[in-house]
Amino acid sequence: MADLSKAFSGFSTDDVPAAKAFYADALGLEVTEENGMLFLHLDGHEVLVYPKGPAHTPATYTVLNFPVEDVPGTVAELRGRGVPFERYEGTPVQTDDDYVFRGGGPLIAWFTDPAGNILSIIAAS
Repeated sequence: MADLSKAFSGFSTDDVPAAKAFYADALGLEVTEENGMLFLHLDGHEVLVYPKGPAHTPATYTVLNFPVEDVPGTVAELRGRGVPFERYEGTPVQTDDDYVFRGGGPLIAWFTDPAGNILSIIAAS
């Protein structure tokens, strides 16, 4: 039987250099580049960020979640590094002044990468 246990996820970008700077510099992740694609190294897992150029359309859902112990503190730290967070209006419970959604479930805050893909900071369980 084929061993499919070594899978990884991926999503596209329209600008590999901008994505590399964002993930490495703004988020502080280990990022390597191979054949024009990026690999985000996340605690023993890899996520592929591949170029799609002008055909890129940002994902309309969260493509990557970062679990942390302190959501408001992490949001504040990343905002200090220039990462803009999203405020979603019109939901039953809106995102608060700290950009944290406290509407049930784990605390969560959303932001986008330079290509417009949605990412989140979410409370670790």
